[in-house]
Parts: sequence; structure tokens; C-alpha cells
Amino acid sequence: MKTEFLCTVPVLPSQNIARDIDWYSHNFGFVKTFGDHMYAGMRLEDIVIHLQWHADTAADPILGGSVVRIFVKNIEPYFESLVVKGVVKCDKLIKNTPWGTHEFGLYDLNNNSIFIVEDIETSAEITS
Repeated sequence: MKTEFLCTVPVLPSQNIARDIDWYSHNFGFVKTFGDHMYAGMRLEDIVIHLQWHADTAADPILGGSVVRIFVKNIEPYFESLVVKGVVKCDKLIKNTPWGTHEFGLYDLNNNSIFIVEDIETSAEITS
């Protein structure tokens, strides 16, 4: 039997797990599924993100610079909901990128890059 790969679970560094759970919940709609002040998991439909506490010292740096690309179908309603909340500006949605996507990005409170991406081919299949 061949291994079936199901998903990716990014683990993002955090300086404050409770603060970041609130931020992801309020701004994106994630719900905490487990965790404590050192490590926690959140879910938004089929998307899972984990947060791991780091001290942001030389021995335990935050670094910032992790990147999460969340793939969606029908990006515009979600984008518009984030514009209304003030999470992103209305000019941040880039349509028809040279690599075949509609997408927008922002940084979380620890400077991790969060991109919401829709494959154009997938969206064309949905609307045809």
C-alpha cells in the first residue's frame, strides 16, 4: 500500500500563544483545538496551524520569516471579509499572477508571512 500524503501542518513560532490564538481567531476565524501556553493547534475548516512558543533569545530565536500558503477556492469573499475587519487593505489582492494564482498576503504578530492563494485553473473549473 502506497503512502498517501494528506496535508501540511505548519508550526509557527510565537512569543505569546494566548495572544496569537486570539489574533488568528479574531482575524481569520481559526478555532483552538488543543494546547497550552507552550504549544497549541488551531483549525479553520480543513486548514490546521500549530503555534510553538519561543523565548526570542540567541538560544531560542523567533526569527520571523516562516511562510504559510493557505490554498482556497473562491478567494474573494474571504478577502473581502478581512478588508472589512481591517486586517488587509483593499488593494492587496493580486489577481492573475504570472504563476497562475489570485492571492494576498500579510504578516502575523511574529512576522510570519501568511498568504491566501487560489489556483486560477481550479477556480476556472469551479465556474465552468
